[in-house]
Amino acid sequence: MSPAFYQIARWVCLGIKAQCVRQHLIGQDLSVRRAPFILACTHLSHLEPIAVSCLMSRSIRWMARREFYQKRWARCVLRLGGSFSVDRRGYSLPAVRTAIDLAARGEIVGIFPEGEVSTGVNSVLRGAPIKRGVCTVAIRSGLPVVPVVVLGTHTLNRVAPWLPFKRARLWIAVGRDVIPPPRERGPRPRLEMSERLRSEFLRTYHDLLQSSGLTDAHVP
Repeated sequence: MSPAFYQIARWVCLGIKAQCVRQHLIGQDLSVRRAPFILACTHLSHLEPIAVSCLMSRSIRWMARREFYQKRWARCVLRLGGSFSVDRRGYSLPAVRTAIDLAARGEIVGIFPEGEVSTGVNSVLRGAPIKRGVCTVAIRSGLPVVPVVVLGTHTLNRVAPWLPFKRARLWIAVGRDVIPPPRERGPRPRLEMSERLRSEFLRTYHDLLQSSGLTDAHVP
């Protein structure tokens, strides 16, 4: 990872966002949080890492799927930005171990518990199950998971929402910490924590809808 590259890229994105995007944030302010944690984010598009990384001056070490590393330029950018790869459909244990090591060193690890862009009934926002790797990382590191719901990114892959300036809209809600249970053998602790995390995602999502005036029909 290159801290200089990360901060330059973040400031470029902040400049663009300041000119083009209206952001609405509810919940805790992550920018003032100093204790380490695991960040779990919803995934309606591939733009959530940019939106969430702009919230904090501290770097986020995002777990990114292996397919993004196939092209040399993308691999270079991702590595400079501090991301690390995960094989979602194969052997994911190396990525989980990397996440645990980073968390143990006080880094903020960003994970998408849905595993991929998920909409409709496949989204945790509609009660779909999540992958439990994030719970493994939390339990092994002893760190809380902070769920973050991001709405609006699915519209930003078109030109229309960006022009004129400030037409693009983002809604970000930061949920309450989900504390990992004590380390025990077997699948029960991960299952129990994943259910609590899923419930917190749903609570945060419905709070965001109520605060923003949006409805579930606005969300893909």
